[in-house]
Amino acid sequence: MQAKDNIILTHEQIQHKIKRIAYQIYETNVNEKEIVIAGIAENGYIFAQRLKEILEDISSISVTLCKVTMDKSAPQNTVQTSITSSVYENKSLILADDVLNSGTALAYGVKHFLDVPLTRFKTAVLVNRNHKKYPIKADFKGISLSTSLHEHVNVTFGKNDLAVLE
Repeated sequence: MQAKDNIILTHEQIQHKIKRIAYQIYETNVNEKEIVIAGIAENGYIFAQRLKEILEDISSISVTLCKVTMDKSAPQNTVQTSITSSVYENKSLILADDVLNSGTALAYGVKHFLDVPLTRFKTAVLVNRNHKKYPIKADFKGISLSTSLHEHVNVTFGKNDLAVLE
């Protein structure tokens, strides 16, 4: 972390945001026996792992993790998942990413999962930026920021050091 970085959320604040999102996911899926959390690589997947840990502590819902990889500069035909579509078919799925910047990654991630019937489909982000290229909305969000298109938001996931920087 450089001295010029603005810390938007501290480690403790991020922990609270993730826990709150996990409770919201649980409330939305209280009648489900199993859900799938698909995290967009790299930080979105780490975010998904942390949501899974909390969900398993607070509920009896079985959580399957899925890693979503794509070439973010050309995502049209590059979306791949770590599990087959038969694993998440007819289940509740949450697509997770750390920061909703332009909406490109989330939009193409959503498109990928729409090819398979799901019982419920929601999105979760830790940071929702209000300046987006696509009309993508996060169902669960930790914090919303009104930033300019030229500002960059970075989430740092360390073992004991979490931070959202501007």
